[in-house]
Amino acid sequence: MSINRRFSTIVMLICLAAFALSGCGGGSGGAIEGEGGRETLDTCLQPEASGAVTMSGMNTVADASNTSDGYVMIKYTGNSDKIKVQITGPSSSIYTYTSYAGDFCTFPLTEGSGSYRLDVLEHKDGDMYALCMSEKLSVSIADEFSPFLYPNQFVWFTPDSNTVAKARELSDHSTTDLVFVEQVYKYATENIVYDTKKAAEVTVDYFPDVDETLKSNKGICFDYASLMSAMLRSQGIPTKLVVGYSGTIYHAWISVYLKETGWVDNIIEFDGTSWSLMDPTLAAGNNDSTVSDYIGDGSNYMPRFYY
Repeated sequence: MSINRRFSTIVMLICLAAFALSGCGGGSGGAIEGEGGRETLDTCLQPEASGAVTMSGMNTVADASNTSDGYVMIKYTGNSDKIKVQITGPSSSIYTYTSYAGDFCTFPLTEGSGSYRLDVLEHKDGDMYALCMSEKLSVSIADEFSPFLYPNQFVWFTPDSNTVAKARELSDHSTTDLVFVEQVYKYATENIVYDTKKAAEVTVDYFPDVDETLKSNKGICFDYASLMSAMLRSQGIPTKLVVGYSGTIYHAWISVYLKETGWVDNIIEFDGTSWSLMDPTLAAGNNDSTVSDYIGDGSNYMPRFYY
């Protein structure tokens, strides 16, 4: 294969990640001893709208009872086809989500402790939205890893998810957290096929369904990242779903926290001892040195948002 053809193949496998979704839940986790020696969690964290701290706007209720765990929940009860939720964090970055009427939906507070602004806008016509709610939140995160352990809009799972069951199975055959991360990574890259048709047709309001990805064995970069994040979080491994640029292409990948090494960010490959790549989309379709040729030392990756 020529260098130009290899490069084209790699570029083709990097997809446009365009997002929005909804999710709901409640509960916490325990652990059982896995056959492989790793302590396998028998259930996973779930967000809860407990009603202790609430704010109301037009057709909208926000539950901020558990901001210390790194999330806020919003319920829209109006008749509009959709809403936009904008969360402005301490760094002034604006995180924008699409959501719909129904149960409480979960939105992460991924910039840590500080002042946040929450704006909810109701769709009216075309590109026109009307403000339903605007509130300021003073957030103190109790555990810096919490926002990356709970399910949220872009990484949704429940104790009954097939994805969570698969994660338990992989954990049961893992001796350590590092081995478990390797097993999840290998599962995603060896079983999920990149969906070029979906990548060509994806819309701005698309959001991943991790169980559907698991069932269909295909997806785009957002699906790969969401599936791996759900598996790892459900077993207590802090995982960031990262959205940004790989070169000039909008892309999604993950960053994982390991006690031995901290956050694994700059991403080439797993050499049997340590991680230097955590981009399942590329690894799934490219198993030679052209991946590292394209990515280089990781400097091509420019994260913008963490979910």
